[in-house]
Amino acid sequence: MIIDFEKMEEVANPGFKGGEGTTLFRTFNDGMNKIMRGHLDVGCSIGYHTHETNSEIMYIISGEGRCVTDEGEERLTAGMSQYCPKGHGHGLINASPNEPLIFFAVVTEQ
Repeated sequence: MIIDFEKMEEVANPGFKGGEGTTLFRTFNDGMNKIMRGHLDVGCSIGYHTHETNSEIMYIISGEGRCVTDEGEERLTAGMSQYCPKGHGHGLINASPNEPLIFFAVVTEQ
């Protein structure tokens, strides 16, 4: 199965999970798994949230981010992944001074 993000509608999510600004997503959802390409402009963030019934893997495509986790804060750059297991929480902040943070995320229900 091919998932072509370029052919998907980009959906704006203002204040996503209590974050700042607007998060843009192109999402495939089969009811059990979400596969997304996300976009955070400079100054935008996804608020801290807990994964009660699922886990999430994020892969940074471009830009620089900071991920707030249960254990503190982690710096993310292109080519890095961040894993948030079921029962834990995280939030994502665009830490780039002048470019969007582009990421790929997979959320799996468990």
